[in-house]
Amino acid sequence: MPTTIQISDKVKTVLDRMKMIERETYNEIIERMIEDDLEINEKTKKELEERRKSKEFISHEDVKKRYGL
Repeated sequence: MPTTIQISDKVKTVLDRMKMIERETYNEIIERMIEDDLEINEKTKKELEERRKSKEFISHEDVKKRYGL
């Protein structure tokens, strides 16, 4: 069910610049952004988990201690 949303001129300008083809709709742009975000998040989660398991992992707390923060 289509709906209308309000966006600022600045956001509209950004969305216009994100168009991959001239006739791409704002809905398509937003869907692409959502899909990209989900992919990045899942990929990042996996990479972080792998990194945590590695011997080279240094926690935030260890870094703070090491540099006296």
